[in-house]
Amino acid sequence: MAKEVLERKDIAEEFKWDLESFFKDLDAWEEEFKKAGKMAEDFQQHMGQFTKSSKGLLTALKDMERLLRSIANVYTYSSLKLDEDTRIGEHQSLNARAMNLYVEISSKIAFFEPELLTLDEETLKKYMEEEPELKVYEHYFENILRSKDHVLSAREEAILAQAGEVGAAPEKIFSMLNNADIKFPTIKDEEGNEVELTKGNFIPFMESKDREVRKRAFKEFYKVYYSLKNTFAATLDGELKNNIFNARIRNYKNTREASLDRNNIPLRVYDNLIKVVHEKLDTFYKYMDIRKRALGVDELHMYDIYTPIVKDVEFKIPYEEAVELVKKGLEPLGEEYLRVVEEGFTSRWIDVYENKGKRAGAYSGGTYDSKPYILLNYHETLDNVFTIAHEMGHSIHSYFTRKHQPYVYGNYSIFVAEVASTLNEALLLDYMLRTVKDKNEKLYLINHYLESFRATVFRQTMFAEFEQTINEHLEAGGALTADYLCETYRELNKKYYGPNVVIDEEIAIEWARIPHFYYNFYVFQYATGFSAAVALSKKILEEGQPAVDKYLEFLKSGSSDYPINVLKKAGVDMATEEPVRNAMKIFEELVDEMDKLIQ
Repeated sequence: MAKEVLERKDIAEEFKWDLESFFKDLDAWEEEFKKAGKMAEDFQQHMGQFTKSSKGLLTALKDMERLLRSIANVYTYSSLKLDEDTRIGEHQSLNARAMNLYVEISSKIAFFEPELLTLDEETLKKYMEEEPELKVYEHYFENILRSKDHVLSAREEAILAQAGEVGAAPEKIFSMLNNADIKFPTIKDEEGNEVELTKGNFIPFMESKDREVRKRAFKEFYKVYYSLKNTFAATLDGELKNNIFNARIRNYKNTREASLDRNNIPLRVYDNLIKVVHEKLDTFYKYMDIRKRALGVDELHMYDIYTPIVKDVEFKIPYEEAVELVKKGLEPLGEEYLRVVEEGFTSRWIDVYENKGKRAGAYSGGTYDSKPYILLNYHETLDNVFTIAHEMGHSIHSYFTRKHQPYVYGNYSIFVAEVASTLNEALLLDYMLRTVKDKNEKLYLINHYLESFRATVFRQTMFAEFEQTINEHLEAGGALTADYLCETYRELNKKYYGPNVVIDEEIAIEWARIPHFYYNFYVFQYATGFSAAVALSKKILEEGQPAVDKYLEFLKSGSSDYPINVLKKAGVDMATEEPVRNAMKIFEELVDEMDKLIQ
């Protein structure tokens, strides 16, 4: 009998996030929806007026913040509801209406930045002296002025904003196809039971000790994606063309420059990452050889990459035990941090288990005014325990930022977003390595750390190189066909995994299931963030409270400074090659240690 994924109604409330504290019910959401629309209408009165006086500027900024907070709440709630079960038409409608309103509001406030840019630095300084409340916006003004060459006229900005919904279509189509419509077959598990294959249980299947189970899951999973390869290629093509259009219209040389400029990230940060990782691919090949030797296989296939290479060790960790383990691992961060961790676990921030129609994967979400919600699809694996620590890192970063920063700086840039999450994983791993007694379990954990490097540094850098390659191909007038994407992705897998790994035909379609390729040069930040997190976790464990204090200051800084500067204050300079080199050095040491231990 097939083990079916549960319907949402069959999961206990304690394991679902508490959206009632966000909006009491749909009537409350409808009220806020109308309120946001009304505020957008009222905001029009500032057009052509707010730059004339310091008081007018302050009033417009405050009205803008109220409006943005309102639409963020409306849109985020609709998105969370949709992710609970993407099949429900009412939730799809809610999310579509919220997106429509978001686009409409973006259009109505599009005049603001171009008009603000008519003020020069001297006038803004004068206004800040006249209205002390404007001082808080000093970094915001500086950042706006920095982007002056890329902001268009008020009319052009309004047109671009109105086109926003069209621009969002490729990602929306991909999400619906990848979450709601895609169907996978049932396969036999290790006990011979027929089990429904899902995106949620695919990686647990890849971790199976039974090689035939892994192979079956791998081939059946990617067969489904191959059957839809042209549709996935078309959605990705639409996404990239939208990004290219926006970059060109805003006077950027290319999409990569446009994306990194949003957070004032030098292009050399991206280039340094790929360069340093390329230099260390030989060490990665050595790790793959250790894996091949440890598994005792004649050929190492792509479906052998995820399974633990230490035999006779199994971590099967129920959710309640995982929670306690995470709390223990995060103890070096001190009482202030741990109090918030406890609140996250007890106040229903988290949607724990997979249900039919639920969005795959995991994330931390929410708004300035809501809880920092966490979506999980928890299976009782060690990887899933680390996912809890990871997403809790994001959420506590959000919590501290929102608590300590005004709304204008109440978020953090995506460049630093992966630091807090990965640091939590590093601390949890350190705790487990210190407390585990069994030699094989220790080896298992070392392997897990090496896998973190594989997945977060090497794999994400490969993704970053893929993203750069296909963007450059399209910008040069090339066509983004399914065959081109598959061939490019296959060749990169060959480069990164090395000569002793069989690059199975199925892996060439893996690009089709990666949502991050719709986030416009996001993925490289997983690798840079991991490198920064490794450096900071080392400082916390070695230096104690002084390092914790600096780290907490980083968590509370939000976007009150450029991300490179915020990280520098915490003790890491990502504008240099040093953090990635240091991370690679740790990887090399771990590979050498495992090489000696695995005979």
